[in-house]
Amino acid sequence: MVYTRKDVSTLTRSERRRFVNALLEVKRRGEYDEFVRTHIEYYVSDGERGLRTAHMAPSFLPWHRRFLLDLEDALRRVDESVTVPYWDWTRTRTPTAVPWTEDLLGGTGRPSDRQVMTGPFAYRNGEWTIKVGITRTEFLRRDLGRSRDPIALPTAGDVKRAIDDPVYDTAPWDSTSAKGFRNKLEGWGRGRGAASWHTHNRVHRWVGGHMVGGASVNDPVFWMHHAFVDLLWSRWQRRHRGARYLPAKPLARGDAQRGRIVARHEKLPPWDVTPAELEDHSGIYRYA
Repeated sequence: MVYTRKDVSTLTRSERRRFVNALLEVKRRGEYDEFVRTHIEYYVSDGERGLRTAHMAPSFLPWHRRFLLDLEDALRRVDESVTVPYWDWTRTRTPTAVPWTEDLLGGTGRPSDRQVMTGPFAYRNGEWTIKVGITRTEFLRRDLGRSRDPIALPTAGDVKRAIDDPVYDTAPWDSTSAKGFRNKLEGWGRGRGAASWHTHNRVHRWVGGHMVGGASVNDPVFWMHHAFVDLLWSRWQRRHRGARYLPAKPLARGDAQRGRIVARHEKLPPWDVTPAELEDHSGIYRYA
């Protein structure tokens, strides 16, 4: 049956509790840390050699769609009523609003070390120890809004600029692509610092702590954030019904990106699935 992903701000108390409990159980079973390892492994930047699938590439959107489905499957093995809610950061924009409540994700980190002290994922509760990461920090870290150098979350206008682009992606198919929906949503820009972080990327920076970098999966908000990014891809697809994932075919010999990105009908590691097969989610889930 097709299930529904809801706006996190609309979840009932029971739905919040079930979602949190399912996440904690997946963590307890050791499955959650495998998701962290996978994201770190496939977080390959432009400056590195080899195939890029998760970021800075056309497959950013289908890769994370499949990644979300795998996490959702793990949650639903614990509690079949649970789905991943999405966080619409164009509407709920403050560090005290949902999902930063005591019964969901808890709040920002304390000033001294950014350790999250509230909510079910606080280290002191003993149920959310960081075991896989870039550093040896065992506690979840956040800095909502970047207290020392504040930035704002992306706006509805930022999202509109991305969705208005009728082309999925363009050469050079990386973080420097100035046109195309994919990078306008993923959010790699020119320059340094806050001016270069847009849409999806800016949200990671706004949350701060573990959400900055390849180990961002350690913060459960990762899934809510990417569920909303996935929803935005769905909206783009409805807006531009004839548009498809690009590139449609493997790049020509001599192209610097040949062998570094995945074409529409090529397999998308680490799964035996293609971007084309992930374009339509209507037989699996829908968004409320």
